[in-house]
Amino acid sequence: MPGVPEMDHTPRWRMHLAERRQRVAETPGLVVEGQLTRMVGLTLEAAGCVAPIGARCLVINPNGEQIEAEVVGFAGSKLFLMPSGDIHGLTPNSRVIPTGGVSQAHIGQGLLGRVLDGSGRFLDGLPPPAHTELVSLTGKTINPLMRKPIREPLDVGVRAINALLSVGRGQRMGLFAGSGVGKSVLLGMMTRFTEAEVVVVGLIGERGREVQEFIQEILGAEGMARAVVVAAPADAPPLMRLHGAALATRIAEYFRDAGRQVLLLMDSLTRYAQAQREIALAIGEPPATKGYPPSVFARIPRLVERAGNDTVGGSITAFYTVLTEGDDQQDPIADAARAILDGHVVLSRRLAEAGQYPAIDIEASISRVMPQISGPRHKQLAQRFKHIYSTYEQHRDLINVGAYVAGSDPAVDEAREYYPRLRQFLMQGIDERVTMGDSLKALELLLQSKPKDKGR
Repeated sequence: MPGVPEMDHTPRWRMHLAERRQRVAETPGLVVEGQLTRMVGLTLEAAGCVAPIGARCLVINPNGEQIEAEVVGFAGSKLFLMPSGDIHGLTPNSRVIPTGGVSQAHIGQGLLGRVLDGSGRFLDGLPPPAHTELVSLTGKTINPLMRKPIREPLDVGVRAINALLSVGRGQRMGLFAGSGVGKSVLLGMMTRFTEAEVVVVGLIGERGREVQEFIQEILGAEGMARAVVVAAPADAPPLMRLHGAALATRIAEYFRDAGRQVLLLMDSLTRYAQAQREIALAIGEPPATKGYPPSVFARIPRLVERAGNDTVGGSITAFYTVLTEGDDQQDPIADAARAILDGHVVLSRRLAEAGQYPAIDIEASISRVMPQISGPRHKQLAQRFKHIYSTYEQHRDLINVGAYVAGSDPAVDEAREYYPRLRQFLMQGIDERVTMGDSLKALELLLQSKPKDKGR
């Protein structure tokens, strides 16, 4: 109407949001709190605050309870947050305050023998160690030209791996297995028997009851004395599972930088990838390969490449378990891990059901650095073992149904004679430790002597 001032119909929250943006633009570094505007699944959307990717925020509900969250994405003026704890009690318009920090944890020599969660909090009820330093979980990237080459073997105490799939200091190996074929037991054996000075175990996304069992029954007091366990079980938020893997790797880096020989065991890389998939899909990233967004395949090498040798003499030898769902070795995560790792140990369900433990499928397993860390005689014996074993497996069906006629093929006859002893060589008790020297002696003795039992 003429003579009447025009009214501003802009919603009040938009006016406040514009004011906050102006304050941020005029005062760099000023922390401006925003509001929680939406929640879909586990993803929180906040408006009115500005924070970079990876920044920590506090979400405060009307009751004053604080929930930690991390910025995982943004779209225009909206921030996407992923909580690292329980979200019970959150309401619309809860306050969102950027803290200005990133994910950090206290790390030091006193972590040996301790159990932590993905955020670095101690789960064992004991007081925190006295001397620690606060470090970022991100770690540092090693110049590839500054990495020391892998030239020394690492004794893991398992005869089949020492003799036929020798592991070098600084090597990254995959442990490919379906559910229930003994991967946790094999990890526990290596933890107790390895000659590495420090063992870091990351239990990522596994069943919660297995954490206590792994510590008490598989690790035991002997293994726990020089180990650090980071546990982020399946019921932890996906962000906490990602942080658990990053924390375990960061702890291993700390001891490596101090010149120690570290064995990093992560169970499992698949659960790590699934946690990233949950986050990526929640913020709108499109799936690419069987439901996995591209960011999953970018994160795996970033995590794995942090292991290895450095320039001061320390090393991280890493084993990453990869779950092959339905025993499918062509699973996208298994295929990506096989390409980036320095070898893989495959556990066979058929062998486990036949009572062979550890159920290592020698034909399907390989160590890519074994030629660089083994002597000529060792390589010759290992190749002969695999040739005889493979010959028998190729003719297994004919032999079992009685269709093979003895004398038809000298190589098959030899394989029939050797096979029972080859299978016995691959078997090892859970409490039996076999050093590298004893493994090589047993391999030499096995292939030099002629079997007495003729076939099966």
